[in-house]
Order: sequence, then structure tokens, then C-alpha cells
Amino acid sequence: MKSLFERGPSLRTRFLIALSCASLLLFLDHRLNAMQPVRSFLTSVVAPIQYLAVLPQQVSDRVDYILTTRTALRIDNERLSNQLLELQMAVQRLNFIESENDRLRQLLGSDVRGTSRRMVTEVVAVASDPFSHQVVINKGSSDGAYVGQPVLDNLGIVGQLVSVGRTTARVLLISDQSHAISLRVQRNDIRVLAQGTGNLQKLALMYIPHSTDIAVGDVLLSSGLDQVFPEGYPVAEVVDIDRNEQFQYARVSVRPYAQLDRVRSLLLLWPGDVDEQPVFDQPDGENSQGEQATKEVTDVG
Repeated sequence: MKSLFERGPSLRTRFLIALSCASLLLFLDHRLNAMQPVRSFLTSVVAPIQYLAVLPQQVSDRVDYILTTRTALRIDNERLSNQLLELQMAVQRLNFIESENDRLRQLLGSDVRGTSRRMVTEVVAVASDPFSHQVVINKGSSDGAYVGQPVLDNLGIVGQLVSVGRTTARVLLISDQSHAISLRVQRNDIRVLAQGTGNLQKLALMYIPHSTDIAVGDVLLSSGLDQVFPEGYPVAEVVDIDRNEQFQYARVSVRPYAQLDRVRSLLLLWPGDVDEQPVFDQPDGENSQGEQATKEVTDVG
């Protein structure tokens, strides 16, 4: 009669058998890929369990996303509604001011200014020359663009076109050292001339006497005297004044309103009194147009 507690193989023997089986399976799977059907079957069997295990987390994440999105949309909707109301009020005020301005011009015998044509354009390239502040836009002569055309962004004047092709054009930024623009101080209408310094965040006012009534924080608008940029558009703000008597003129630094280091969407402006015709694509003449326009800009003022 056999004992109920008959001893089987020793633990060492069991370990060696298990190790041998595992080695055999690894060899067969590595060399013959014999375990792939088994692995696929087990994956198919376990997949529903995995889906059920992560289902609560997925449902929770989805609910949180929906609630967060609805909350964000509601907040954005309220913010945009408030902005729309403010803009509508500003437009009403602007319409009133324009009508008053037109009436005063008629009383003074001046011409009433019409609405300018505008066109949105995108920056497609930046000039590789580190000493030239220029960008390329995706509008050209086929869109009516012309050399010397003013270019703005949502904050102020950016520059002007210096060369125009059929579908693209090159913009010279106001920060370029060869660019100058005639401005006026909004506070007291003093006329000044701003020139680029090669720094995207800085312009310099030229030939400012020490006694000139100009202060830090003054807003500078385009004066329209250069016959390039229309009058009344924001350009820069005075940030520093050095009235050292050792120099012949005061050194005045201004910061452009336009974000010249990150321009992307721009606005082409057609002044109401512009006489220039669109420049058509000339294979050999585009560079000469740019050089001539740059020279004209340098001579402004």
C-alpha cells in the first residue's frame, strides 16, 4: 500500500525541468516563431479584460474633458461677447468722430478723406541677411501691390514694399537702418523724423533740439508728410531721452508698436490719393526696384 504523502521529484529537479522547458520555448519562439499563434490567441483572450479594466478611467477622462471644454467655451463666449460689445461701442464712437471730422473739414474747405482699400497678407519668408530687416509676403503685382506701399499689422506701421514680383513682395521694416519715417507727437503735434537702428525693438529720432517739448511716454503717429504712409497711424512710443549738452542734438529712443520680431499676418494699405500703378513682374528689374525704393526711403525727411 502506497503512502498518501509519497514524495515526488525534488525542488531542484522541478527547477531544472522548468528551466529546460522555458529554454526550449524561447528557442522555438526565437528561431521558429512557433509561439506567435499562441501569443496572438492569448492577446485576443486578454484584450476584453484590458478594455474593461481601463474603461472607467476612459469614461472619467472623457467626462472631465467634456465638462472642461464646456466651461472653457462658456468663459470664452462671455469674454468674446464683452469684447464685441466694447468694439460695437467703439465703432459707434468712431463713426461719430469721423462724421464730425468730415463736417469740420467741409467747414474748413478741406477734402473729405475716403475709406482706404486694405488687403490681408501673410509673411512667407524672412531675409537671411542679418544686417537687412526685410520679410517676404505672399501678395504681389497680381494683387495690385506696388513699390512704396505701406504695410501695417494690428498694432501699427510695419514698413513699406521695396520690391514687387508677380505673386510675392519684399517688405522693408521700419527698424532697418536705411529706413526713415516722418512722425508727429500726438500730444502737441511736433514733427519728428524716426530712423531705423538695426534693432527690431528700437528706433531713433533724428535732429531733436534739446529744448524740444517731448517726453517719455509720448505716442508718435505717422504725419503723412513723407507721402508714403497715411496720416494718423500709430508707429512708436518714446522710451528714453538723453539731453546731454555735450551732443548737438538730444538722443531720443522710441519703441515701435508693431511686433517686428514676430510679424506674421500683415495688412497692405492703399491710400486714397495714391497715384502709383501696380508694378508688373520684370525678371531683371526687381532688384533695381528694391534698391531705388531703399534709396528713396533713405532720403525721406
